[in-house]
Amino acid sequence: QVQLVESGGGWVQPGGSLRLSCAASGTIFRINAMGWYRQAPGKQREMVANITSSGSTNYSDSVKGRFTISRDNAKNTVYLQMNSLKPEDTAVYYCKVDFYVGWGRTTYYWGKGTLVSVSS
Repeated sequence: QVQLVESGGGWVQPGGSLRLSCAASGTIFRINAMGWYRQAPGKQREMVANITSSGSTNYSDSVKGRFTISRDNAKNTVYLQMNSLKPEDTAVYYCKVDFYVGWGRTTYYWGKGTLVSVSS
């Protein structure tokens, strides 16, 4: 079984910064892509950023230039550095991790989410 533990959410004023972390633990064969999603009240969950096992990154247009995703493969951890935060970034942020489980099969897990609130 795999567990994803997120941390780093909280309240911040507009223009501030936060860094989210998501650590995977348990029985892990190999981690493929890792990513962050968010869901604001009354809205659908949307992709924020993802990073492949080789380090290629992809961002939504709304966060490009402000957020940076990175990963530490030795720690099975993905990070999201969020700068120049705006009120519209307020949401619950979820990490999603894709795993290779052997025999040509893959699966994915979601974290439980961490709340980011941006307001003055």
